Amino acid sequence: MAGTVLLAASLTACSGGSDGGGDDKGKTELKPKAPMAVSVNLTGDRVAAGRPVIVTVADGKLAQVKVTDAKGAELPGKISDDGRTWTSERNAAPGAEYKVEAQNSDSQSATTRFKTSAADKVNKVSINISKGSTVGVAMPVSLVFDNPVTNKAEVEKQLKVTTSNNTEGTWGWIKDYSGNDRVDWRPTEYWKSGTDVKVEMHLNGVDSGKGGGMFTRDYNTEFKIGKDRRIQVSLDTKKMSVTQDGQQLAPVPISAGTPGGKKASWSGKMVIMSKEGTIRMDSRTVGLENAYDKMVDYSMRLTWSGMYAHAAPWNEGAFGRVNSSSGCVGMSTSDAGEFFGQSQIGDAFEVVGEGSKGNADIGNGYGEWNLSWDQWKARSALSDAPRNG
Repeated sequence: MAGTVLLAASLTACSGGSDGGGDDKGKTELKPKAPMAVSVNLTGDRVAAGRPVIVTVADGKLAQVKVTDAKGAELPGKISDDGRTWTSERNAAPGAEYKVEAQNSDSQSATTRFKTSAADKVNKVSINISKGSTVGVAMPVSLVFDNPVTNKAEVEKQLKVTTSNNTEGTWGWIKDYSGNDRVDWRPTEYWKSGTDVKVEMHLNGVDSGKGGGMFTRDYNTEFKIGKDRRIQVSLDTKKMSVTQDGQQLAPVPISAGTPGGKKASWSGKMVIMSKEGTIRMDSRTVGLENAYDKMVDYSMRLTWSGMYAHAAPWNEGAFGRVNSSSGCVGMSTSDAGEFFGQSQIGDAFEVVGEGSKGNADIGNGYGEWNLSWDQWKARSALSDAPRNG
C-alpha cells in the first residue's frame, strides 16, 4: 500500500481450561485479531500541499477518521460507501502539520502525522465589501486576485454565498480594470432590501494554476443590504431622478459630460463604488491634459477610470440646461450634499439618453448589470453550479 502503514495493537483473548496442567478438554482459544493497517497518501515532512488527504484501510471498514492541523482545525471528509477509504473535502494546506487518527469497525485505532511544504508562491484576495457593512441593492460581491487564476473552476468551487432569503445568483469571471483576474457574484436582479449575506472563501490549500501560486488562508465576510435606492441620470433632460424604497424623490438638475468626445459620460448601469468626499481631481490622470485640477466636494465614484457624481459649483449655469462637464455628473453644492448624505455604497446608478460614449467595460467599476442573466451565468467556470445562496 502507498503511504504510511499504521498498525494497531493486536487484541487477543483466551477462556476456559484449568489453572494447572492436566486435561485441556473444553479449553477454547480465540485467534488474535490481525493488526489494523491503513495507508495515507501524504507522508513525510516535506509533502506537497494542494491535494486532499486520502486514508485507506487494508482490511475491514473504517468507522471514523479525524485529520487535524497543529491549531486543532479539522479537515472535513467522508468515508466511501464501501467503508474502505476516507477522503478530505478540502486540500492539505501549505506549511502545515497534520495528525491523522483512524478507527475501524472493530474499535482498533491508529495514528500518524505528516507535514506539508510551504508554498513557493502565494496568491491573495482583495474583497470589496468589509465585514459588517450595509450596502445598496446593486452591490455585487467582488474578489480581485493578486496573481493569475487559471484553475478558475477549482477556485470557484470553494466560494460560497449564503443569504437569508435564498437569493438566486452566481459567480462570473472578468478582468478587473487593474488587469488582474476578478470574480464577482451578482443576483439575477437587484438585491432585496434587508437581505443578510454571508460569503465563505475556503481557499487555503487551493492552487491558482500556472503562474498564480497557492492560497494559504481562507477568507470570509458578512454584510446586509440596506435601503432600496436607485438613481437614474437622463442626458436628455439633464436631470437626476432618485427612487428610494419605491418612492420617487424630487428630481435634481445636473450637468453631465460634454457629448462627442473624451469628455462624454459613460452610460448604462453602474454602481456607487465609494463615497470619497472631498478629493483632488486632476484631468491629467484621466487623459484630459490640463482641463482641470481642483478640490471637489461630495464625490462618489462610479468607475475606476474616474467618473464621479459630485458638487460642481463652477458649472452652476449649466445645471438642467446643458451637458458640459468633463465626464462626471455635476450638481449644486447643496444638492450634492443632500445626495451624498442619503446615498449608500452599492446604490444602483444608471445613465440614459443621447450623447454618451457608451457603456464602460464590465471591470471598470461594477458593470455586470449591463449583461442579461444568461450572459452573466455564462461567465461562471461551473456551468452546473448551484445558483441559490
